[in-house]
Amino acid sequence: MDRTRVFFVRHAEPDFSNHNDALRELSPKGMRDRALVTEFLKDKKIDAVLSSPYKRAIDTVKDFADRYGFAVGTVDAFRERKVDAGWIEDYHAFAKKQWEDFSFKLPGGESLQEVQERNIAGLRSVLDTYAGKNVVIGSHGTALSTVIRYYHASFGYEEFRKIKDVMPWIVEFVFDADHNCVEIREHRLL
Repeated sequence: MDRTRVFFVRHAEPDFSNHNDALRELSPKGMRDRALVTEFLKDKKIDAVLSSPYKRAIDTVKDFADRYGFAVGTVDAFRERKVDAGWIEDYHAFAKKQWEDFSFKLPGGESLQEVQERNIAGLRSVLDTYAGKNVVIGSHGTALSTVIRYYHASFGYEEFRKIKDVMPWIVEFVFDADHNCVEIREHRLL
């Protein structure tokens, strides 16, 4: 069987003034930068486009999907981590604490372990459904980072910090017929 390629696309720059995580739209720059995603994906022989249900993730892959005739299927498992019921002012300290303790979470929030388990379960379902295909998944920085860590345990807070402001960001995962990850490639578009 052919290899399965999954292109996780971390969303373009969002409008941070909107504190509603599910409805946060892209900034004007983010809307322009989605063209970089479309340009990157145009020759990758994509078979399906999926996304987190969050607006910024959908909108980042929608330009490509619309241009090449794909519907964007939303998968709840790929949503971003729920931090808390409110807005975190010192996000960096919070993120560092979560990377140092994968089970740490705020009341009403999710630990990185929970985010990783949810995203890996979603990914396994994609690998079963789209074996031997090329799939795009609209994603988020933290959620995607936990997927990388699942396959590379050395990925931690310092690696996360380096990509924190990289938007959009594409990470290509290549899987063999037994769903073993055989390659991970990072693609920076800016």
